[in-house]
Amino acid sequence: MILVRNSRYNFFVLFLFLFLLACNVHESPKQAVKIAFLSDVHFQDVYGEFSDSKYNGVVNPVNGKNATIRTMASQLKSTRLFNENYFAFLAALDDIAEKGIELVALPGDFSDDGQSLNVRGLKEILDEYTREYGMKFFITTGNHDPVRPFLKQGGKKDFLGEGGKNQPLFSDENLYTPGEMEHNVVVSKDMAEMGYKGILKLLGDFGLNPQADYLYWETPFTSYEYNDYQFNTAQSEAVYGKRFYNIPPVNFAIPDVSYLVEPQEGLWLLAIDANVYVPVEDTDSISTNPENYQGAGMGYNNVPSHKKHLIEWVKRIAKQAKELDKELIAFSHYPMVDFHNDASPEIEHLLGKGKLQTHRIPSEDIAEIFADAGVKIHFAGHLHVNDTGLRKTRNANMLVNVQVPSLAAYIPAYKLLTIHDSKKMEVETIVIDSVARFNEFFSLYEQEHAFHKKNETDNLWNKNVLLSENYFEFTQWHLKELVRLRFAKSDWNLPFGKELMELSGWDLLVLSQIEDAHDMESFKKYKEMESAREIKMISKAKETAALIAQAEDIQAEDFKNWNGEDLLLDFYKLRNADEMAFDDIGEERLKQYRLVSQQFLNKADKNSTDNIFMSQLHELAAILDKFMNGISSKHFTIDFERGEIVTVK
Repeated sequence: MILVRNSRYNFFVLFLFLFLLACNVHESPKQAVKIAFLSDVHFQDVYGEFSDSKYNGVVNPVNGKNATIRTMASQLKSTRLFNENYFAFLAALDDIAEKGIELVALPGDFSDDGQSLNVRGLKEILDEYTREYGMKFFITTGNHDPVRPFLKQGGKKDFLGEGGKNQPLFSDENLYTPGEMEHNVVVSKDMAEMGYKGILKLLGDFGLNPQADYLYWETPFTSYEYNDYQFNTAQSEAVYGKRFYNIPPVNFAIPDVSYLVEPQEGLWLLAIDANVYVPVEDTDSISTNPENYQGAGMGYNNVPSHKKHLIEWVKRIAKQAKELDKELIAFSHYPMVDFHNDASPEIEHLLGKGKLQTHRIPSEDIAEIFADAGVKIHFAGHLHVNDTGLRKTRNANMLVNVQVPSLAAYIPAYKLLTIHDSKKMEVETIVIDSVARFNEFFSLYEQEHAFHKKNETDNLWNKNVLLSENYFEFTQWHLKELVRLRFAKSDWNLPFGKELMELSGWDLLVLSQIEDAHDMESFKKYKEMESAREIKMISKAKETAALIAQAEDIQAEDFKNWNGEDLLLDFYKLRNADEMAFDDIGEERLKQYRLVSQQFLNKADKNSTDNIFMSQLHELAAILDKFMNGISSKHFTIDFERGEIVTVK
């Protein structure tokens, strides 16, 4: 700074200099960082072309294009859509682009079984949005990406063929023998399920490998440190052959594509590959034989015993992030916390072990291990549910697990994380309800339905699905048919389930008011009771039920407008979408569910009944109560300083 002889002028210059210096020191807060999370996309290239076959799908009369799509029947019996989610994925990316968000994470199951046909198509789309909008994609693997760690022959029998028949597509003609209502098998190597090597080769540019514009990148196996990072060194240590670990008890070497990346100053994204391929019992000596491994669907429960190195790596990363003042955001395919609002014990007791995917619930040890390792927030998928889980450990550490819904299921949405600062983050759930071209294949489904109706196929799907006016309504139909065609049989095919279906909401409210259920031989058939004592008892219960409803400003007749089947569908809506389902179900119906549930729960201490049906109704009430009263999962902030999750109205 140059000073002249004029003292007043010097004072002014000095004052101005100090003011500008102060402004630089106390500059405005950094702009909030935004990251979109799209999980379980299950991308299938519906207009993909095979590299080694002349077959390219069935002709779509709407546009004359050849479509490689699965049947509607297969979609409505699966927990995910196979076809329309292609358009939902594009709609989500367009929405993200419109919001000006550049960082996009895909926590696994980005493809449908890792077939090269689908992975190539996914790469084309990610490349396009990278070029057009400057997006940076960061993927991690799920159990439907590398189905096994190494390439596995595969295919599907239920693609849609000409005339509404099934069209089997396999990578080997010996894998399937078609029936009389199916076309001959089409063979293409593009239907094989790629292992890690193929996925890394095609999708390495999206976080799996270091890129020139990343500020930092490493894996659990790299040898360098943050301060001596060089892109060329990272490239040499990122190659497929240097990313293996030995899995017990056979000590086979299999890949792990976990990585840490700093895409912009101060932000660390921790992509955990939590796929654990436990060896089968009768394994042979060939480590690259895909048949030697089980699937990876169990996730974190197998990490402490079979993938320990991840825990130590995460612990080191979290410690370093704190030392270097980096904001650490973790994501993987699998949840670290119960995704049923902690209702899993009641679900298993009511429906049986493993029902509603309770076998995939992470043990409480998992949350404690990773919270104490330093993970504060973690985004997961796998279950196609919307949920928030919170755990605080004995060491006073906090872990928030955010379950990202699937775009291929009810309710289709993605999560948007806004990092305000290290103490406060915001999570929004962005619903993708309006999707252009979602009905592009409906005319083909009409052919499928007509073919199976003519051939009197059992359990034919409801053609009213094709009356859906938007994508949200289409996913509603998907869940409704999924419950009817699959869940009602697989999860509720037990005496309690059948009896529940025969009851109305009014019946349930009346049952909740019967005081001496333990004296009733036929409690579940209370309407058939004829003795004077039983008639008096039922009449009293009805009067009490009516008074309770009136006190809550609900008409008794309103409870007669729904039955066990309606309750079952809404049960799955709540299970899948949590509070995102509230508007869909409606406040009046929710109010009635809450009242019935609370009445059963209030009777718990008064009725120590041995009546099985009464006990099961109580368990159902407890599950519904937890489903309707969980931690905020729609739009909320996380206050890490206070250890709180606060709903944003």
